[in-house]
Amino acid sequence: MKLKSLFNSLVFSLAVCLPVCGQNASLPYQDSSLPIEQRVSDLLSRMTLEEKVAQMKMKSLNSLRRDGKWDLSKESLDDLFGGESIGCLESPFVEHGVIAQISEAVDRYLRENTRLGIPAIQIAECLHGHLALGTTIFPQSIALGCTWNPDLVGQMASVIAEEASLAGVDQALSPLFDLARDPRYGRVEECYGEDPYLVKQMGVAFVKGLQGEPEATRKGLAPGKIAAMGKHFAAYSKPEAGINIAPAQIGERSLRELYLYPFEGAVKEANIYSIMPGYHEVDGVPMHANRWLMNGILREEWGFDGYVFSDYGSVGMLHNLHRIAKDLDEAAIQAVAAGIDVEAPSASAYRHLADLVREGRIAESAIDAAVSRILTAKFKTGVFDRPFVVGKEDSGKIHTAEGVALSQKLAEESVVLLKNENAILPLDRKGIGSIAVIGPNADKVQFGDYSITKNNDYGVTVLEGIRKCAGKDVKVNYALGCGITDMSSDGIREAVRTARKSDVTVLVLGGTSMPLSGIGWGDQNSREPSTCGEGFDRNELDFPGIQPQLLKEIVATGKPVILVMINGRPLTVGDEIAKVDAALEAWYPGEKGGDAIARILFGDVNPSGRLSVTFPPTTGHIPMYADFKPSGRGYYHRPGAPGEPGRDYVFSAPEPLFCFGYGLSYTDFEYSDLEVDVRPGMQKGIVEVSCTVTNIGDYDGAEVVQLYVRDLVSSVTTPVKALKAFEKIYLRRGESRKVVLQIAADDLKLWNQDMQFVLEPGAFELYLGSSSEDIRLQGSFEL
Repeated sequence: MKLKSLFNSLVFSLAVCLPVCGQNASLPYQDSSLPIEQRVSDLLSRMTLEEKVAQMKMKSLNSLRRDGKWDLSKESLDDLFGGESIGCLESPFVEHGVIAQISEAVDRYLRENTRLGIPAIQIAECLHGHLALGTTIFPQSIALGCTWNPDLVGQMASVIAEEASLAGVDQALSPLFDLARDPRYGRVEECYGEDPYLVKQMGVAFVKGLQGEPEATRKGLAPGKIAAMGKHFAAYSKPEAGINIAPAQIGERSLRELYLYPFEGAVKEANIYSIMPGYHEVDGVPMHANRWLMNGILREEWGFDGYVFSDYGSVGMLHNLHRIAKDLDEAAIQAVAAGIDVEAPSASAYRHLADLVREGRIAESAIDAAVSRILTAKFKTGVFDRPFVVGKEDSGKIHTAEGVALSQKLAEESVVLLKNENAILPLDRKGIGSIAVIGPNADKVQFGDYSITKNNDYGVTVLEGIRKCAGKDVKVNYALGCGITDMSSDGIREAVRTARKSDVTVLVLGGTSMPLSGIGWGDQNSREPSTCGEGFDRNELDFPGIQPQLLKEIVATGKPVILVMINGRPLTVGDEIAKVDAALEAWYPGEKGGDAIARILFGDVNPSGRLSVTFPPTTGHIPMYADFKPSGRGYYHRPGAPGEPGRDYVFSAPEPLFCFGYGLSYTDFEYSDLEVDVRPGMQKGIVEVSCTVTNIGDYDGAEVVQLYVRDLVSSVTTPVKALKAFEKIYLRRGESRKVVLQIAADDLKLWNQDMQFVLEPGAFELYLGSSSEDIRLQGSFEL
């Protein structure tokens, strides 16, 4: 890794250390032996109104960079803070070690140069790695969902927490509990998948890895852990026409069944510390003014006791976008009433909170409630009791060999084998003399949204991975072919020549997401604009530019073609996949993606990824997902099947290109010995389902055993198949294992016509299989 240090641009001043406030350690709020509630109450009672509302605001540490240098002098910090504390701080997107130095200086200043010595919560992007140069970059969230391995995701989050905390970060702006059910939407790549159960399992694992187990985090976070933030509450990923921020038109029942379900798990099962509402509106009410969802459901119904952090600029949007507030003051009044505790990224609507209280337009009790929640988070995260100091050995604790190996392991488990005609894969090193590696993403790292991509020194490309993995006897030939969004075919001729002189071609196509964290919002001025990510929504989902032409002409050489897709959303590429011999969906696979892909191509790793999203054949099929209702897309039961009408489009069938849960392996698995055990006391009990899975193929490998359930007769409609449990297992050739899956009572309940959450007696069918369509065993049970 080659990282240019910014340390030589830092300007430090010992004046930061001079005490101003003369803190008295005997004050109750400074006594770590007292209960947090008592410490919060004591501190709140000592705060002026201005000091209270300052806790509801945020500043950016990027403000300390002036004329290309970081100025951490007393004068510079005074300019930023004015001797006052602040609620939250935005972490800068620079080298990890630089952030740590800034954090230490700022933390010391706030403790020693403000009246009450209240530290700030430093917040950073941590979607698939701490957003700082020098840290470990893991696969993008959509890839993580395709691992179907919550344990690995939890391990990853633990590494992220350790690395971020060593930079002085206290809070992550992660994870997303949104459902990826419209691939036109640019932020699909940030989601774990389409299914509420899968998303909940992955998200809860991430939160526990980041924060720790809830039994402990209810008291506070251990050193090396940071707070999680669940976003974007709720149904943000269901925008009209797939356009970011567009309204979510959805009824309460579907909202609860689908979009609220993962967030409820985050609150009740993982004790998540904070929640971020979305920019959007739900049924006409913007989320940052939605008292029913933010207060009624999140706090009162679920018992969420953390704090709510606004999405950037969204409080002001109540006035300047949604037009439900006549000015920013009214926007602030509405947001405070909805329980929005902190306005980010700076005080815009909240800049006059103190005046609004004095005018009687906001009750000071509402401010006290918000500030109490923020202070509680500060005590729980340890910012009061653990001053941040850079350790001498800290630099050796980031980007460790173990963390990088975990990134590669996640990449290997996330890649989905979509096609393998005539078992062309894995490639035989002894059977080929040369291999062509071609395409716009062949020699380019693609990490995905909310990561730092400087150059190829910070990651392994597919070309590099193949060169390392192919062996000295296989010649590797390379050609670009075209850029990701190129409309000129100048490079195709050279690519065709490269393919013709090689025994097999690995064609690496796909898209790109914004480097660093710059949000797109329609900015397409760069030579090669982003094709995915926040603000990059698409109305069509084929390969961008002339990539389809490149594929067509490479296939026309007659040489075997293996397609590797590196992208952030499902693509409508059925015609292209039909032409090639094999196809892999690799998503944005992290810094070790090239090694992971190469090891799969040559059989060192057996692919075990399973799709966490449905691939539609065309954009006209959207939305398309596995848990459709009986009157919806009946593609599981074709015409003539009992009880299913099997309706079609005029010129197309309603079947997916690739279904949810789909993924091939180099080996085969056999299912047998289904057993169903309904435990007594079902209201609190479980249904236990077991089967035996045997690896009957020629390779060691992993299988994802998926359990789907159907409620046969219910008072409101329920899905034809709904995922209720899964487990990923690893089996050697010839090995068998009994898999036991459990269904919780709550996961069989429904919201009836009176909007009561009830378990209705009756018959249920269950389906065990390798995907939502590849069902191997079927059974039933009654409650």
